[in-house]
Amino acid sequence: MLPLSDGIPARRFPIVNIVLIVANFAVFLLYELPHLNAAVYHASFYPCSVDGACRAPEPWGLSWITAMFLHGGWDHILGNMLFLAIFGKNVEDAFGSLAYLVFYFAGGFAAMMTQTAMTLLFGTAQDAQVPELGASGAIAAVLGAYFILYPGSRVLTWIFPVFLIKIPAWIFLGAWFLYQLIEANFGLFNAHANGGGVAFFAHVGGFIFGLLAARLLARAGQTARKQWHSTA
Repeated sequence: MLPLSDGIPARRFPIVNIVLIVANFAVFLLYELPHLNAAVYHASFYPCSVDGACRAPEPWGLSWITAMFLHGGWDHILGNMLFLAIFGKNVEDAFGSLAYLVFYFAGGFAAMMTQTAMTLLFGTAQDAQVPELGASGAIAAVLGAYFILYPGSRVLTWIFPVFLIKIPAWIFLGAWFLYQLIEANFGLFNAHANGGGVAFFAHVGGFIFGLLAARLLARAGQTARKQWHSTA
């Protein structure tokens, strides 16, 4: 399933979301240059320090930020940016631009830490040598927030090969999350599965972070409105 639009126009210009999309494409094109291509792996985030086994977390530094702007190929970045363009504008609309920017990076961090925790608990030396890169975890947080904020919106969806259908957001995103959860657990309990290099636990962690953050912000907003009305 591929989302094409959600039919909800943003009330204000989604400047942060657009800047994030442009920045992701700019960094991707920069690292596509022949003399910089190999540097992608140096700027990626690695879960562990490897010495025969996955023993300790890698020092974080800034790699958890730089890794969010790196992608493994055109299919990777195009898919990520499509989801961000469709769902991010409305989440920014709901949160406000500054809060959305903080939320985006916090969601990406939560996603990477989820993947890192699972690697530390269950991973091998081979797992620890696979870099974490891409905006998928942060975008998963955006999807989780959208699930809470706009569950009834209808997502125009392309179902391969030819079907176009409008699906309620809670069904579309719920199915997306369920798939990530199944793949993550399948990889965890099947030693021969590697998920094709996809960090499914990062997606799961990011989505849950987005759910919780949106719920907390919604409750905070309701409390603030009640206090305002009680003092008015």
